[in-house]
Amino acid sequence: MPTITYLVGPPASGKRTIGQELAAMTGAALIDNHLINDPIFTAYGADGRTPLPGRIWDQVAQVREATMAAVLRAAPTASHIFTNYLSDDPSEAHFLHQLRAVAEERQARFLPVWLTCPEEELVRRVALPARAERLKMRDPDGLRELLRTKGVLPAPADALVLDTFTMSPHEAAKRIVSSESSGLGSQHHLDPSPR
Repeated sequence: MPTITYLVGPPASGKRTIGQELAAMTGAALIDNHLINDPIFTAYGADGRTPLPGRIWDQVAQVREATMAAVLRAAPTASHIFTNYLSDDPSEAHFLHQLRAVAEERQARFLPVWLTCPEEELVRRVALPARAERLKMRDPDGLRELLRTKGVLPAPADALVLDTFTMSPHEAAKRIVSSESSGLGSQHHLDPSPR
């Protein structure tokens, strides 16, 4: 059975790095949020430090919808890994529900994975030079403000929660693979509401 894994966590929590490890272990296609965001961010001239205007997200949504359409038409055995930061705003749960619905339509197992990390470690990581490669947030003060004002959407009841401060990306990916093979996540309707 194919799997759609959704890695959710704040900026610098290791979503893409864990996604790369997981893709190498499973052969699943990694569709990290910057694969969707960066065509628009690049065209706009984003630098990872200056706040983005709200209107840019309508254009990002168009890329996301085209990506979802392609995933729906993927080979029946294809598995996918998505990454995202979801703020603690009820409207952000739409992305979780959308991927859950895509998995159901594809008759795929859906595994939400919430990544946690202490704020001070996130602040340290967000300033690392490698983050410039994908137009990621690189402003420590901006990250602090984001976490203070927006937070992170609480994990749904069926999520695997991993602390990326206490485990390496490889260990996290192994835990996810273990959870997938043990049947955590489901293609059936689980309670999608956050705890």
